[in-house]
Amino acid sequence: MKQNPQKTRHSAGNSVEMTTIDSQNHGQRIDNYLLSYLKGVPRSRIYRILRKGEVRVNKGRIKATYRLKTGDVVRIPPVQRSPRGPEPEISQRMRQQLLDAVLYEDDKLLILNKPSGLAVHGGSGISIGLIEAIRTIKPEWAGLELAHRIDRETSGCLILAKQRESLNALHQLFREGLIHKAYLTLVDGVWPSEQQHIDLPLDSNSRTDGERNVQVSEQGKQASSHFKLLSVYHGQLPCSMLEVHIDTGRTHQIRVHTASAGHPVLGDDRYGDRDSNRVMRKIGLKRLFLHAHELEFQLPGTHDSIHVHAPLPPELKQLLDRLE
Repeated sequence: MKQNPQKTRHSAGNSVEMTTIDSQNHGQRIDNYLLSYLKGVPRSRIYRILRKGEVRVNKGRIKATYRLKTGDVVRIPPVQRSPRGPEPEISQRMRQQLLDAVLYEDDKLLILNKPSGLAVHGGSGISIGLIEAIRTIKPEWAGLELAHRIDRETSGCLILAKQRESLNALHQLFREGLIHKAYLTLVDGVWPSEQQHIDLPLDSNSRTDGERNVQVSEQGKQASSHFKLLSVYHGQLPCSMLEVHIDTGRTHQIRVHTASAGHPVLGDDRYGDRDSNRVMRKIGLKRLFLHAHELEFQLPGTHDSIHVHAPLPPELKQLLDRLE
């Protein structure tokens, strides 16, 4: 049974608070814990109090990446919370879309076929994301947490954890590369069949026009992608269908690796070719052609392997039919 954190609080926003971490929050990063605990406090303010050392764990300073342990005592300085606003409004269309998107569910986790165009969480000008919407639609899923992320423009398999223990286990599997992930993508041009592996480090710290722009760089983090050519379409614009398996989950990894090979993902407004994207829009491609179509893994302590497929969305399947 989940224990309530012990806390000392005279009045919200006016005094120091002390919380004791229970097993449900064991392994969670301190920044994510504070973002959840201090509802209504801007992200920038939370990271500021972390940088200044105003947040202490067991009376010591910690970094934003510190992972909490059961029994840790967290000191939270006085911060002004905004009044809790109304529940986000979810359109009937989005409500039904997300309910229909469930691919797998048990008492530990939920796997959805995320629609393209929906961010996994709100923030940075996005009023509501998938996680906020799904918590609102189904009150019994209020404790769901994202086990990983996929780009806003990408569709397909997304894992959400119902329990802190499951979330920690999934994070460990991702870190150890024990979650098999496969994507389908349509790229510009004829992909060479011998090009089966790209292992190039990616740096996500550069900025273009104020936005994060990932690029291949020796100063970046190791990133490995494997490619299998499925089909080639010869027509107004030659293009290739690929299945991609990734050993690492770097930001925009597939998009940057394919672009570095001279065959960017079609529909990619950031790393793609503008002229090719214009041709594909006339044929009917209105989005990024990247879809997380398969996940396979086994949670520690269980004997059954979880293997999930997300079918291609209708708009992508219809485009392939036109190309054929």
